[in-house]
Amino acid sequence: MKKNIHPQYYPKAKVVCACGNTFTTGSTLPEIHVEICSLCHPFYTGKQKLMDDRGRVERYQRLMQKKASLRKPKATHEAARSTKKSK
Repeated sequence: MKKNIHPQYYPKAKVVCACGNTFTTGSTLPEIHVEICSLCHPFYTGKQKLMDDRGRVERYQRLMQKKASLRKPKATHEAARSTKKSK
């Protein structure tokens, strides 16, 4: 490995979030400022909201139901194939 080409590693780099939370981690920067962390992110706090824009989920579910109703049952399809082969 070549010497003097790697950045300095800080094993106790300080991470500061906009919400005020601080913790330490290893990094090539001595101090890191972030906008969001695991204490204030909606996914981790359980305050995540799933938004359905213009009923797209229901529209997709109706489309899948329609496709499922148009398909032949698998057993009937296999039975029809086996009768064609036997003829």
